[in-house]
Formats: sequence, C-alpha cells, structure tokens
Amino acid sequence: MKRAIVFPGQGSQKIGMGKALYETFPEAKEVFQEVDDTLGQKLSTLMFDGSEDDLKLTENTQPALMTVSMAVMSILTKQSGKSIQDLAAFVAGHSLGEYAALCAAESLTLADTARLLRKRGEAMQKAVPIGVGGMAALIGVDIDIAKEVANAAAQGDICCAANDNANGQVVISGHLAAIDRAIAIAAERGFKRSVKLPVSAPFHSPLMQPAADVMKTALCQTIVKTPVIPVITNVTAEATQDPDQIRSLLIKQVTGAVRWRESVLFMKAQGVEQLVECGSGTVLAGLTKRIDKEVSAVSLQTPEDIATFLNTMT
Repeated sequence: MKRAIVFPGQGSQKIGMGKALYETFPEAKEVFQEVDDTLGQKLSTLMFDGSEDDLKLTENTQPALMTVSMAVMSILTKQSGKSIQDLAAFVAGHSLGEYAALCAAESLTLADTARLLRKRGEAMQKAVPIGVGGMAALIGVDIDIAKEVANAAAQGDICCAANDNANGQVVISGHLAAIDRAIAIAAERGFKRSVKLPVSAPFHSPLMQPAADVMKTALCQTIVKTPVIPVITNVTAEATQDPDQIRSLLIKQVTGAVRWRESVLFMKAQGVEQLVECGSGTVLAGLTKRIDKEVSAVSLQTPEDIATFLNTMT
C-alpha cells in the first residue's frame, strides 16, 4: 500500500497531548527532552500538565504540536525498524505541520524545527494587534465561492481564502470588520453555516507580511537539506525536494493559502492509498474522508494507535 505521512496544524492542541508517548517510549522522551533543551523551556511540562491558555499561545502551540508529531515519528521508525522512505512515498503538513513534515523527511533538524516554529509563532502573534484581524470557517461552500465572498467583503480591507481544507470547508482570513461582512454575506446567500474561529491573528493572509519578513531572515540562517522523500507544500499543493524552493515556499506560506484539499488530491493522483496522521488530534483524517473517500486515513497519537498500526502495516 502506498502511503503518505501527514502532520496536523494549529487547532489540534490539547493539554495532555503526548504524555502517554513520553511515559511509554524512551525514543519519544528523547524528542521531548531535545525540544525542551533547545528552547530553554519545559515545554513538555506545559503540554502535559499546563494551562489551556498557555498552550494556546501561538509561540507555544506551534513547537508543541510539532514535538508530538516527531515523537510519533521517532517511535514509528525505531519500533518498525523502517526508515521514512520505507514507510511513506510523501510527507505533508497543514500550515505549521509542514515544518514537521520537513523534519520527518530529514530536511530540517529537530532543534532547528523547534527554533523556527518558536520564532514563527512569536512573529505571527506580533504581526497584527489583537482585535484587528480574525478568521472564519465558511461551511458548505467550495473555494471559488469562498473567494467571491471574501472579495465582496473586503471593501478596501484585507479578506481572503486562507485554508482550502476540504469540500465544503474553507477558512477566510483578514481584517475583523471584513470577516464580519463576509459572515453576513454568507448568511444572505443562504450558506449552510459560518463560524468565526477563536484565533488571535489573521493567519495565512497578507496581514502576516511582517511575520513573513521575520521568517525570511530566520530561514536564510537555517540549513535546509534535500528531503529524503518528496514534501507536498501548502503553497503549491505539489511535491518538491529542492532546498531553495522549500525555503522560499515556507516564507510564502506565512501569507499564502493552505491548499490542503488539493494536496490530498495530488497525493491520490500519485497513487497514495492511505494517509497516516502523526500527532495530536484527528483533524486531517477527518478532512481526508470529506476530500476523497477512496483514500483511507488513520490517526496515530497514542501508544495503542501506534501498536495497532504497526501490527496491521503491509
């Protein structure tokens, strides 16, 4: 069976994530310890027993989610005795999950990935004052209709499609006033539902340009190696193994849309039959079912999940 391994983004975090992995597998403990040492912070303690509010801080959320993902990957490779090349044909990640994908594909070191995501989280939070920007999910519409609504709502402000997650689930981002107008327009058109998201900034919109500038500097100072398997990027929804392109697309990703639906369809077109979601939550597995029911999906976040997967892996 041809597989791709995928990594979740912001919104999948929860207190206690990764704790069972840490307590069960020494290889997971090593991952958590390295991230703690790299950041000079007991991020693992915050993840296991901290407050929800502290974990929700973007500067903590981003490296925390990546750490759980990489703990799962370390367990998978060491328990199975297989390399990432043996386990998957592609890797991909949703937003910050793209960094985990690059780490899994040995393009970025774990320490550099943690540092980049801490920097990315801080920069994204600082890019726009709280209360200026926001995001909303438009339910029951496709990407073209969502773009129409965003354009109609902009009226001189920024409003754009930020995440094309699945059929009937598109997230828009921009100035808060424009987001409110978009929700009103969606209601007038009789769309199924529109939900303002509990986020602190308008991610994946042009308002994030100050954060993109910060990441350009940080990424230019970071060694990006050729990944050992192709990485599907959010910006292009296509595969690459070119380090210079990877660096450039990570910068563009801060302000660009996450083309997740297209990414999954691209992988299917390359013969991928199963997506294996490594990390906290089951968001990507759920989206896969909405994108294409012919592609199976499994989420690995607990010791039991991993044991079952390894036993059934063909």
